[in-house]
Amino acid sequence: MTIDQNLIAKITAEVMARVQGLEPESAHGDGGIFQTIDDAVSAARAAQKQLKKLSIEKREELIAGMRKAVCENAEKLAEMAVKESGMGRVADKVLKNKLAAAKSPGTEDLKSEAWSGDRGLTLIEMGPYGVIGSITPTTNPSETVICNGIGMVAAGNAVVFSPHPTAKNTSLLTIKLLNEAIVKAGGPANLLTAVAEPSLSATNAMMNHPGINMLVATGGPAVVKAVMSCGKKAIGAGAGNPPAVVDETADIEKAAKDIIDGCSFDNNLPCIAEKEVIVVGSVADKLMSYMQRYGAYLISGQDIDRLAKVILTEQEELAAAGCTEKPKKSYAVNKNFVGKDAKYILSQIGINVPDSIKAVICETEADHPFVIEELMMPVLPVVQVKDIDAAIELAVKVEHGNRHTAIMHSKNVDNLTRLAKAIETTIFVKNAPSYAGIGVGGEGFTTFTIAGPTGEGLTSARSFTRQRRCVLVDALSIV
Repeated sequence: MTIDQNLIAKITAEVMARVQGLEPESAHGDGGIFQTIDDAVSAARAAQKQLKKLSIEKREELIAGMRKAVCENAEKLAEMAVKESGMGRVADKVLKNKLAAAKSPGTEDLKSEAWSGDRGLTLIEMGPYGVIGSITPTTNPSETVICNGIGMVAAGNAVVFSPHPTAKNTSLLTIKLLNEAIVKAGGPANLLTAVAEPSLSATNAMMNHPGINMLVATGGPAVVKAVMSCGKKAIGAGAGNPPAVVDETADIEKAAKDIIDGCSFDNNLPCIAEKEVIVVGSVADKLMSYMQRYGAYLISGQDIDRLAKVILTEQEELAAAGCTEKPKKSYAVNKNFVGKDAKYILSQIGINVPDSIKAVICETEADHPFVIEELMMPVLPVVQVKDIDAAIELAVKVEHGNRHTAIMHSKNVDNLTRLAKAIETTIFVKNAPSYAGIGVGGEGFTTFTIAGPTGEGLTSARSFTRQRRCVLVDALSIV
């Protein structure tokens, strides 16, 4: 019988590893990528146990390595995301990758509290959940992994990611790069894991796995509802339909530029981006004129109808039993045009424009499908209203109660306050592009997981922790 020396060496290495209390090398996967959910969760749990032994200072060294790796590969990940998903703009995704690396809070976000008095000392600290299951979208396939990865590791957790299948290669490469950076900085392997072939069944298995302690979902209403029904602590970042309101007191030229910059950023993929404009009629023509100066192409009449037939799919709702009325029509977004360039979208209705055109604008009625649906492409409907009262009422209506994001351009503080109170959104941006709300040109940290449905708001490291209270009675009170 021929002895396979390679096999003997492999078995010997595995035996030695087990004797030493270590996992065999073959169990580490490829940069955190495994064949099954069980393996991915098992590896993440082992890694989290090692992370718990490290100091906060060491944890921050791992995060510094993660930030550096992202900045070094920001262009590569952006190009890959656009090519793989067919959505967005490379330059904007580069910015988003670097933004997530630079402005996602680390361990400094974990603030302790203490009470001292006659009966001793009580300390509140933020502890990790353990292993978090994170569902990420195709719209931000690297950015969400980066942002959640930094925040969750900063909080002391390991993460099992469930990327969207249509951008899986970008997400998996991001996971590998971050894992490599963690190991290089002296941290454990497999703090971030995923399966090699993401799917709906794999996501369901991850959500219901007993080894997952917490769930974080970034996506539409269905995925948020799913994680909230799993019986685990869940953070849900749902959809939005952000209105941009412009009143007669605004700096109209600046408002026009800001709105076009915001709605065209990454071809309108961000959930915070301007999805419709509601403008007081007395300044509407002036606003649209400036919009065209800053990269918008105005269409009207039959061109609006032709565009609607391209970017929307028409559906008929079934009539109620015994109803004599005709079935109502409803619309869904044609996913083939989500995140596409304005130039490409216009070419589908025979309009050729230069590369400088960043968005398509058109004046519509308030009930037009362009206003009601979240298009997620650089097509921006403009609705005229008679006054600020009508503008606020319509903005609240078309936001659909998502309470996600709203934008307003005004110099009237009372008007700004009224809309803020009426619409109750997680993010409210005043006199700036929508992306100022996540720290681009505005103050504050960034996130790509904006949890409106479950109430955490703009998530950060502290969002992925649980409060722990330590009480020492009749001691360490030195006053």
